[in-house]
Amino acid sequence: MTVRRPSEQMPALERARAHAAHVLGPETAERLAMFHNGVIYVIPGRWARFLAWLVDVVVWVLSMGIGFFVAAVVAVAADLDNETGAPIGGVMLFLTPLLYSGFCFRDGRALGGVLTGTQVVRIKDGGRIGGWAAWAMLTRVLYPLLIIGAIIGALGGGGNAPSSDRVSVDARAIRRVHAGGIA
Repeated sequence: MTVRRPSEQMPALERARAHAAHVLGPETAERLAMFHNGVIYVIPGRWARFLAWLVDVVVWVLSMGIGFFVAAVVAVAADLDNETGAPIGGVMLFLTPLLYSGFCFRDGRALGGVLTGTQVVRIKDGGRIGGWAAWAMLTRVLYPLLIIGAIIGALGGGGNAPSSDRVSVDARAIRRVHAGGIA
């Protein structure tokens, strides 16, 4: 372990982590990170992120099931053949998360985020994701498929996946960090 000389300044994130370790505990201090503009935030725990994702996937699957049912009833009532009715299923795959996010993900908190106290924000400044909420939800819900695609792409000689411009934060822990004077 190296010890800093008195003349060396400790980086802001390390200072915040050291202060947070005393005020909020070492678990929260380890989860501190910094937006691109220098503001400190707290990354939610693994279980909170997983539970938020799981709730959103369950809502998406249930919504998609309802959409398939309504589409099937309409197709039967309108006497549509399979060639006309089948593409509706593909549309429902993408339309359901877009509609779900359009109604309740504008501020980065869908049902999963509300239940777990997490929020999806922009990584550059911690601001609302706004109009991009629908696409953020689509990628959040279809994340397992994206992982499978990345693995297949990597095994096939593909490159690294591009970095995201969004990050999930722990809103409650951030309020505690700011209340404790850590910034």
